[in-house]
Amino acid sequence: MEIKRIKLIYFSPTGTTRKILEGIAQGVGGDDVEQVDLTLPENAHQPVPVLSDELAILGAPVYGGRLPVDAIKRFKQVQGENGLVVLVVMYGNREFDDALLELKNLARELGFHPIAGGAFIGEHSFASPGIPVANGRPDSLDIQKAVKFGRKIKAKVIAVQSPNTLIDINVPGSYPYEAAGTRTIAVSPVTRQDACTLCGTCADVCPTAAISIDDGVTTEVEHCIRCCACIKSCPEEARGMENETWKQITTWLSKNCGLRKEPQLFGLDG
Repeated sequence: MEIKRIKLIYFSPTGTTRKILEGIAQGVGGDDVEQVDLTLPENAHQPVPVLSDELAILGAPVYGGRLPVDAIKRFKQVQGENGLVVLVVMYGNREFDDALLELKNLARELGFHPIAGGAFIGEHSFASPGIPVANGRPDSLDIQKAVKFGRKIKAKVIAVQSPNTLIDINVPGSYPYEAAGTRTIAVSPVTRQDACTLCGTCADVCPTAAISIDDGVTTEVEHCIRCCACIKSCPEEARGMENETWKQITTWLSKNCGLRKEPQLFGLDG
């Protein structure tokens, strides 16, 4: 098959998933790459058609071993149109559990034919300079592997006669999916008022519009998905997570998930 265009479709609050998708697209090659960023709420309801001569690369982070609920809702605006898709999940060096299988099943529901899948590692949402969990990832080695992955995808696409001739790719995971543990923790980051300048950056990057700025910063806990984009984006480092249970989870992750893991790739030979 000939692919004339690449369409990157992603939910990426802290930008790590986007970086990997860009690396894969670089490996596939071609100058016609469109980015469809479904992270922010203003893009939550836009229809996203994918034409038959386009290769979609669909990516999302892993939260508690599952896809974010808001990512699923926004991906349901995508129209696969019997096209090819590459599946990418980004996890914080613990495990990706059922997330890649969940993304594969969702992609098929949307009308895609999955051609390959990958689980890459990114800096954990809870990580900080003081309590590291895969800090700085994806790094240059991860990007190199994403580019190489893209080259292999290109070779496979060229060899495909028709999407209907593709053999289903196998990815890890179980169904019914396991419950996502962190979804049940009703906490959110807080703002240190002495450091906050009310610049509004935290509200601008929030994927659920849970943050509002007035005389201070207000966070609606029930809408927070704990992506921590507001913490990582604050120019004054005024946002943080003060909940003790959350701190204990982060400390456990730092102690037990420090050994470097490498991307796992599926659907390609060699």
